[in-house]
Amino acid sequence: MGKFLFQDGGTSFMSRPVKTEGELIAMARAELKVHADCPDGMAISIVRDGTSWEFRADADQATSDRPGYPECVAMLVQIGDHLSKQYDIGD
Repeated sequence: MGKFLFQDGGTSFMSRPVKTEGELIAMARAELKVHADCPDGMAISIVRDGTSWEFRADADQATSDRPGYPECVAMLVQIGDHLSKQYDIGD
């Protein structure tokens, strides 16, 4: 992570751009549409742990039993790993 100097001599670490939960979930859904054939009915939420965050998938039994669901969850984890390194989450 880079850092920069303020004119008064103090330092600060550069922060990542901030996105809302809605923006991050929309980005994840767009990526999933490109890379996977996910069944309708999969809910995506964000779980926060201090300053870090990750996506969580949820679905009813009928949706989770459909072909492609496990692959979509795995892809969502990969997308979350990638986006969480690029963006902080805001309110």
